[in-house]
Amino acid sequence: MKDCAVCDKHRGAVEVPGGPIVEDELVYASHMWPPEGGAVYLGYLFLEPKRHVPGLADLTPEEGARIGELAARLSLALRECEGAEHVYAAVIGHHVPHLHVHVAPRYPGTPEDYWWTRLLDWPDAPRGGADEVAAVGQRIRAALG
Repeated sequence: MKDCAVCDKHRGAVEVPGGPIVEDELVYASHMWPPEGGAVYLGYLFLEPKRHVPGLADLTPEEGARIGELAARLSLALRECEGAEHVYAAVIGHHVPHLHVHVAPRYPGTPEDYWWTRLLDWPDAPRGGADEVAAVGQRIRAALG
């Protein structure tokens, strides 16, 4: 689809440091990376269907199964290799009309005031630039086998 940032990412027009963590004919998973770059919350992942669909209800059974299975595997990898004590998953869909599942780790020591919807606001959260994002992606790919 034209004018879709998610589809552009899948086509390689938008680059994420370290590239996709998982990519196959049904799904694409990568680290959060804003177009302008900069420091981001480490371990914050997006899981998307390759086909342009606006929401969960628009997935085929095969896409839904693959997204569910991969969300579980990414969550486990975030626990095992990044030390997450909890992993949030959500579909929000306010700004981009291409389904993307947010898979976000909560790290030990995160004050309760910053849990869930305020996770990215935590001033002491682990953050990094392109090199750190690429390294997280590499560790998660390795954990997934």
